[in-house]
Amino acid sequence: MITKGYHNNPEATKSSFTADGYLRTGDILRVEGDLLYIVDRKKELIKYKGMQVAPAELEGVLIAHPSVFDAGVIATQRGDEEVPMAYVVLVPGAEGKVSETELVDYVGSKVANHKRLRGGVAFTDVIPRNPTGKILRRELRALHNRRSKL
Repeated sequence: MITKGYHNNPEATKSSFTADGYLRTGDILRVEGDLLYIVDRKKELIKYKGMQVAPAELEGVLIAHPSVFDAGVIATQRGDEEVPMAYVVLVPGAEGKVSETELVDYVGSKVANHKRLRGGVAFTDVIPRNPTGKILRRELRALHNRRSKL
C-alpha cells in the first residue's frame, strides 16, 4: 500500500479509494486471459511525471496558432511514460508552410515544461467529434494506434 488516503480529507479519500483500500485510477481496462489492457480513461487528464496535463489547455494553445484550424490531444506512451501528443488540422493553404516540429516548439514556448507535446504532433484531415462538439479521444487513440503500426 502506498497511502491510506488523503490527509484530513475523508471525502476525497472516499471518492478516490475503494472500501478495501485500492486506488481508483480512472483507467478503463480490458481483460484478455491473464492480461489487462488499459483502453481508456474516465478523466481526460494526462499524467506526466506526476503532474497533470489538461488536453483542452494544449488544444487551446494550438488553435491560437494562425495555421491551425483544429486540434485534439491524447496521451501516448513513450517508453514507460505517458506523454501528450497532438493531432492537428491545418487551415486551408497552410500545408507545407508549418511543420510538426514548429508546432511542438510553439506550444512549448507557451506552456509549463511538463505540458510540452513530448509525443509530438501529427497532421490529420479531421478531429473526430460527437454531435455536441466533444472530441472523441477514443477515436483519436485508435487513429494513433493504426498509424503507429505502419
